[in-house]
Amino acid sequence: MFGSERLSLAEEYAALLATDGVVRGLIGPREAPRLWERHLLNCAVLAEAIPNGVSVCDIGSGAGLPGLVLAIARPDLRITLVEPLLRRTTFLSEVVDQLGLGQVTVVRGRAEEVRDRHAFDVVTSRAVAPLDRLLRWSMPLVAPHGALVAMKGSSVEAEVEAARPVLRSLGCSEPEVLTLGAESLVHSTHALRVAWADPAKVGLPASRSRRSARRRPR
Repeated sequence: MFGSERLSLAEEYAALLATDGVVRGLIGPREAPRLWERHLLNCAVLAEAIPNGVSVCDIGSGAGLPGLVLAIARPDLRITLVEPLLRRTTFLSEVVDQLGLGQVTVVRGRAEEVRDRHAFDVVTSRAVAPLDRLLRWSMPLVAPHGALVAMKGSSVEAEVEAARPVLRSLGCSEPEVLTLGAESLVHSTHALRVAWADPAKVGLPASRSRRSARRRPR
């Protein structure tokens, strides 16, 4: 998943998680022995759902999962890590510097505070919030032809049904449930892809969007 030329970076990151990450409360001590299975490889397969050479915003990045894993596995990606807590952004910045991940930017703040509205080709996250809240935080950052690609648990389809009102109000397309790593992992990764229903309306004020819809021929 990382390739021979990137594997040493993944190993160094795993060592940082198992030491500094545990000491600083970013990873639970019980997670250290299973970092590869439950965290690094689980996140690395998300790269299967991300196109080449795009910009990625990872919200609620925490210890860098999945954002830093994607940066290690895919040096072609331009990645912004968004995290509100200082102790986490400090750790993320240290890892970025130590591993020489020049394509990664660390931003301290919440998703709704990021000024780059509708600027990212992909917005991702892992275990941040239920889908209805995640959509409200993530979709304002998604570019017109981009998508939310979020890691989710086995209850993802139930989350989609519960979030139907939010999907409609934001103007999202029908969500696509992805199963990743089925051939390479013991337990496959579930992810959800949500794009815009009408990219031409993205970023328009609500009043203009409604007028545009009324003018459209039937």
